[in-house]
Amino acid sequence: MLLKAGVDISRLNKPIRQALGPLESIYLSGGKELIVTSTYEGTHMASSLHYQNDAIDVRWIAGNVLNLVDKIQSRLGKDFDVVEEGDHLHIEYDPKP
Repeated sequence: MLLKAGVDISRLNKPIRQALGPLESIYLSGGKELIVTSTYEGTHMASSLHYQNDAIDVRWIAGNVLNLVDKIQSRLGKDFDVVEEGDHLHIEYDPKP
């Protein structure tokens, strides 16, 4: 796993931190390195879970991004949201009652 310069994963809450292992596995199985591009730092919507240390952004693998989103969502489960946002994927821990 690689971190974009300035990215800090040390403040991530346990569930989103634990998601990094499965994410890395999915990326490596596709022959790519997982690159985390943002956690709490940067500019996000005011209500973003980035500021609660429950969200990350990662670069997506070129190719079928919908297939990648489906793989990640399936692996992480219903308590996570995976959203394609142009040049990256936004992944957040957001359990629903």
